[in-house]
Amino acid sequence: MNSYKAATSKLNNNSLKIGSEIVSIKDALNRISSKEVIAKSDYPADDNTAFDGFAVNSKETKNTFQKFKILKTIAAGDNPYIKKVPKLSCIEVMTGAIIKKPFDTIIPIEDIEFFPSKQNAKYIIIKKKIKKSEFIRPKGSDYKKGNKIIRKGELINPAHILSLKTLGIDKVLVKKKVNIVFYPSGNELSDKKNIPSWKIRNSNTIYLNSLIRSLPVNFTVKKILRDKDKILFKKQISKQLKSKTDILITSGAISKGKFDFIPSVINQFKLKNHFKGVAIRPGKPIMFARFDNNKCFFGLPGNPISSVACFRFFVIPLLFKSLGLKVEKPIFAKLKNKFSKKKKFTRFVKGKLSFDKKGLVQFEVFEGQESYKIKPFVKSNAWGVFKDGVSVFNKGNLIDVYSASGLNEFLIS
Repeated sequence: MNSYKAATSKLNNNSLKIGSEIVSIKDALNRISSKEVIAKSDYPADDNTAFDGFAVNSKETKNTFQKFKILKTIAAGDNPYIKKVPKLSCIEVMTGAIIKKPFDTIIPIEDIEFFPSKQNAKYIIIKKKIKKSEFIRPKGSDYKKGNKIIRKGELINPAHILSLKTLGIDKVLVKKKVNIVFYPSGNELSDKKNIPSWKIRNSNTIYLNSLIRSLPVNFTVKKILRDKDKILFKKQISKQLKSKTDILITSGAISKGKFDFIPSVINQFKLKNHFKGVAIRPGKPIMFARFDNNKCFFGLPGNPISSVACFRFFVIPLLFKSLGLKVEKPIFAKLKNKFSKKKKFTRFVKGKLSFDKKGLVQFEVFEGQESYKIKPFVKSNAWGVFKDGVSVFNKGNLIDVYSASGLNEFLIS
């Protein structure tokens, strides 16, 4: 049996080669950038006003009574150029309006005194020296030409798309989507709403399908494999190996039971690298194989939490590496309650990450760690990873903690 460390090492050496494609930014959400995206221009593209008010030349202002003639009004989006600007003149500006020389500072509308009246204003009156660049958003104060917008290997989010559109970038180079085909298995599984007590609803399928939506993946679910579908499954594998499928995944039928036929079928194909059985709980029977044509296979256990944990700690890391995403790192948390396990196993434990009274991060192990129990998983916001080689972890010990799904940031309460 492989240790968790040995199994993950094999995974690291078997990442997929995923190509790239150019997509519109309208289709770039949750895609992975294949190269850095650089700003091709400054933003703001020019100096512009942060308030409604009047633009003047600060050099013309003094600590004495002065009248500045109002030349025109410029709103955001208006052409700001004026052929000739007389001395002691100003322009009325709306928020976002471009400011051009000789104007170099803004007086907010609230501070303006009009002449002869506000309703019939021809001039504004200034009685003090005004500093240069007041209430002006300088050119390039947000992005400068050459600034990095998106890193290589970064998951593109809505904020990135906002930046790209603002800076006039309409297309980006991203990793192609990974094609995953999923086969649930077992006579006990049912997709029907009303089932007898000896049947189980096909929950693994809908969970994994929901989880994977925030990654650039095409997730195709196949018909449930029944206990006598060994020949059918072999034909399906042969078909998928000739297709554009990158990863094949099954759930169930990978242990040592009478109807656990999946390992024997997979082993009939040419495999470059594989493992069967890892010293982990939940998920001990997990299987991984690399076919001769570089496609990958994962056999996940059928129990819901075993399947969830194996997808979280084996499939997700392989996807991340294949797509060029940065390697996930755990955070260290203080153990809130004692936990014991068998020394030879690595345990993935459902629990809650929170702050103690001193503001330190702590992890609470929940009761109900059995692989069939879903309720503790629903309450969890993280996984505690208890490494092999140690059987007792005392309160206050530091452990590795990972986010619940692997696809988002920690939500610490």
